[in-house]
Amino acid sequence: MDIITVFDYVGTLAFAISGIRLAAAKQFDLFGAYVVGLVTAVGGGSIRDLLLDVTPFWMTNPSYVLITAEALLFVVVFKKYVVYLNNTFFIFDAIGIGLFTVVGLERSMAAGFPWWVNVAMGGITGAAGGVLRDIFINEVPLIFRKDIYAMACLGGGLIYYMCHAFGLPSNITQVSAAVSVFTIRILAVHFKVSLPALSSLEELNTEDNG
Repeated sequence: MDIITVFDYVGTLAFAISGIRLAAAKQFDLFGAYVVGLVTAVGGGSIRDLLLDVTPFWMTNPSYVLITAEALLFVVVFKKYVVYLNNTFFIFDAIGIGLFTVVGLERSMAAGFPWWVNVAMGGITGAAGGVLRDIFINEVPLIFRKDIYAMACLGGGLIYYMCHAFGLPSNITQVSAAVSVFTIRILAVHFKVSLPALSSLEELNTEDNG
């Protein structure tokens, strides 16, 4: 099993747990929680594959469906610790976007696309599943708020190509990119770093009148 497959499976588990954890907090039933977990885990990669004109990965490999079931079992068994600890969602989500960003990059590279498309596919793979998850649980997606979320994925993609330009081995490049996404996300939240919000039309109108 190569490192990208490991990244893909571990990322699937982490993202599925993050989705199921939020669904549990919203008091979804078991089926609903499973659906949210599955959508979180495979949503970004499915959008990526459709854009790359290939069959979505989970439709040819049942592993992702089974991993999501394992994630559901994990949350049920360790519900006391997973659901009621505020930082569990954040940690699993950060792990997921870091690993999936690299998986998306590699899948796009294997399809022969240029570097800017590869970086974009890494961002979509890392962030889009979280967007679908938030829509399913009736929350404003993190990517549309001030949080450093998709920008962390794009930053990791650029670091991937920097490592590649310096001639680092592929395994080190992949791990470095995944760790950088995770680190950017963690540090941004810890130090409350965010993108500026777009001023509302009302605020602009008030400023003009003033």
